[in-house]
Amino acid sequence: MKYILLSALFGCLATAFAAPAETVKWCVTSEAELGKCAALKQRAPVFTCVLRTSADLCIQAIAAGEADAITLDGGEIYRAGLKPYVLQPIISENYGPDSSCYYAVAVVKKGSGFNIKELQGKKSCHTGLGKTAGWVVPIGSLVAMDIIRWSGVEDMPIEEAVSNFFSESCVPGATAGSKLCKLCKSPTCSKSALEPYYGYDGAFKCLQDGVGEVAFVKHVTVPVSERDKYELLCKDGTRAPVDSYKKCHLARIPSHAVVSRSDPELAQFIYTSLTTIRGFDLFSSTGFGAADLMFHDATQSLDKLPDSSNSFLYLGTELMSTIRSLKKSTVSSASTSIKWCSVGHAEKEKCDTWSANSYTEEGPQIQCQKSTTVDDCIQRIMRQEADAMSVDGGQVYTAGLCGLVPAMAEDSNQFQVKYYAVAVVKKGTVATWDDLKGKKSCHTGVDRTAGWNIPMGLIHKKTGSCEFDKFFPSGCAPGSNPNSTFCQQCIGNDKPVGNDVKCRASNDELYYGYTGAFRCLANGAGDVAFVKHITVLENSDGKGPSWASTLRSEDYELICPGGGPVPVTDFASCNLAGVPSHAVVTRDELHNKVVTILQDQQAKFGPSGTDTLFRMFESKTGRNLLFSDSTRCLQVVPKLTSASAYLGSDYMTAIKSLRVCKDSASDLEKSCTLSSCQSSA
Repeated sequence: MKYILLSALFGCLATAFAAPAETVKWCVTSEAELGKCAALKQRAPVFTCVLRTSADLCIQAIAAGEADAITLDGGEIYRAGLKPYVLQPIISENYGPDSSCYYAVAVVKKGSGFNIKELQGKKSCHTGLGKTAGWVVPIGSLVAMDIIRWSGVEDMPIEEAVSNFFSESCVPGATAGSKLCKLCKSPTCSKSALEPYYGYDGAFKCLQDGVGEVAFVKHVTVPVSERDKYELLCKDGTRAPVDSYKKCHLARIPSHAVVSRSDPELAQFIYTSLTTIRGFDLFSSTGFGAADLMFHDATQSLDKLPDSSNSFLYLGTELMSTIRSLKKSTVSSASTSIKWCSVGHAEKEKCDTWSANSYTEEGPQIQCQKSTTVDDCIQRIMRQEADAMSVDGGQVYTAGLCGLVPAMAEDSNQFQVKYYAVAVVKKGTVATWDDLKGKKSCHTGVDRTAGWNIPMGLIHKKTGSCEFDKFFPSGCAPGSNPNSTFCQQCIGNDKPVGNDVKCRASNDELYYGYTGAFRCLANGAGDVAFVKHITVLENSDGKGPSWASTLRSEDYELICPGGGPVPVTDFASCNLAGVPSHAVVTRDELHNKVVTILQDQQAKFGPSGTDTLFRMFESKTGRNLLFSDSTRCLQVVPKLTSASAYLGSDYMTAIKSLRVCKDSASDLEKSCTLSSCQSSA
């Protein structure tokens, strides 16, 4: 036993201190792919080939370090991202004008005389069990449209429900001898090139040969020379030409992607090795006995994904929901609560109090989850580990890029869902906006509206420079890189030991948020604070927390572009911009549920609520916890309103202008922008 433990220890150490990769061990799943990989190796010796009989075995091999990479589709990327493998997409295939997205479609022969609602009893052709365009999207869509009647895994496996729906099928990878394999040519029903009807071309050939009546493939599968013989089935019950896939499809989904272990150096090595090949066409399978080997033949280029990317961010909320819909429980949808995501210790304490007061006979209506940052919360909502949270406009923008939607808006002045971004200085210290250069700055947080996006957008517009650290040589902008000058003036939790929260984008950093940025100014850590118009009035003249007890509003003033200092009460005439209020974001399918529960909660715990033990819009251990303290009520944002529609054209123009600066977007925003086709922004 001692020897085994020591061997395991040395094995872990060898892994931890492994030398940089010298070869790329590419995993292939067929003899045809092995042939192409061997030809690649002759041209580029940096590659070696590892043969396994399925994508799932390749996933296991990569996780174990026996291989390094393979190109997978969405359903496989989902499985690869789960424990114990935890692989991540590192490079996406780019198909040209539609970037790294493609369309899942249902193809039928022209004149065959049925629509998507009349598929029951028909013969179907699929790319493979668990494949995105050939299984997950079409079956998930048919279940969601109640065309396939399936109440959940407790009722029957989804494979059985599909078998009962179609008369016969070819679903490579299903149980050999079952109805799902009856149309396949190979007796083993192999989910590989051993089955002639496997993959996109195989599923189309199944239809072309007259074996099946519908083929579930991607939009570029049908050859151009054959397209006038086929049509697409649309979700509204109509048919359309094959070239009308943008209007008639089952889903728009991310392209296939190369996956590997979570190792930025290895990812860069693989990308460099692939993009520096000379004398070999990665995107052609001609002469190797099959199509789409290693990469899809329709691929035009490869895009490197951010190091922070993962399978959940890459697939997007819509596809993740579709994948999970095929694993649904008959009781999972019966929950009467929502999981609220809180950021930091103080918010979690308030959320726990809210949860305790929200109990009904069926249990708590609010359950609490905790994360360290808003971006972490957004990812948890995407992964269905949380359901909702209230965020500022800049974070609404990021959430929208990641596929979330606004459900309710904070209203601080009875139906006026808007506030002003302002620049506050101590009276007599800064004369004009032009005098700001060289000063120390206090920001609510990176990517937040009043504290970052609006003021930095104005500075970029005026100077044309993205080097904000040269305009403000020192400051506090929570969420910045810890080594940035924008973390120099941050204070963390102000404790002499254990202060590991300095510059963190949460209330654990005392200079975070509106109140925190003003505190940064009041304490002399900065010369200007970028906040919202009521921040000074809420934290002076006897109002606000104990640290602000001696502050007077008359000791502060506003500066704005094109004007001199004015009193803090003149925000309507001296502001940087009028901007949308904070909003509750959630997944699209939860919009109505979140609205219903929050309307009930504010009826009980709002300013005029019936329950006085707890108040949603009051923060006893800090400021603006969970919601802005100035909120009077939550207003419904109509369903299907995108993040960009909520924010408005002026705000979208400002934030897109700021995004000209390549380092102005967070890692989460970059991941969602580059890899997800599900953006609602």
